[in-house]
Amino acid sequence: MRSASRSGNGAKKRDPARIRAQILRAGSVEFARHGLAGARVDRIAARSGSNKRMLYYYFGDKKSLYLAVLEQAYADIRAAEQELALLDMAPAEGVKRLVEFTWNYYIAHPEFLTMLNTENLHRAQHLKRSRNIRATNSPLIATLREILRRGAARGEFRRGVDALQLYISIAALGYFYLSNTYTLSAVFSRDLSLPKARAERLAHMTDMVLGYLERRGRRMQAEGK
Repeated sequence: MRSASRSGNGAKKRDPARIRAQILRAGSVEFARHGLAGARVDRIAARSGSNKRMLYYYFGDKKSLYLAVLEQAYADIRAAEQELALLDMAPAEGVKRLVEFTWNYYIAHPEFLTMLNTENLHRAQHLKRSRNIRATNSPLIATLREILRRGAARGEFRRGVDALQLYISIAALGYFYLSNTYTLSAVFSRDLSLPKARAERLAHMTDMVLGYLERRGRRMQAEGK
């Protein structure tokens, strides 16, 4: 029994996928807290339960690990978006669900926003080296483009909306608020981190996006004009 147990533990220790995933998770925490320049490989290794030798074996160097963490962060949010099955919903409901998801994902994963801030400081020089990032993000825009096409065909959405521009607007409405909550709260003397304030923000974002998409004639008809 002891021999089998030792064998099982050894197999776990040699599991490349598990080791790599642990290093990526530890790297995500370290880079979010300290940025690329301040991150320390020894802290990442310790947090992952591994060692520096294994880290270098799987990722090569700190910059390569940083890029891998970025790629994984994008892969995670895109995978979660795919689980929404937006194309199974009515167009307006699909857009509403995407706005809600994006907002709630940002709140649940503040490290994602922090890493985006860090990479923008570096002018995306690391993401530009990625061979996967475009393929990772393209399906979302294709899905949104199809939602817009269906909404326009049903006479609910205006025509000619650029799917990429719309997604950038959806992301920006939540990203700016959450990334600047402390400064905005101080400047306007209003605690924007409170649950009530966040609920109001989500409602405001949803109304803005759907109001923009709504076909003008349909809106005027609803208003009795």
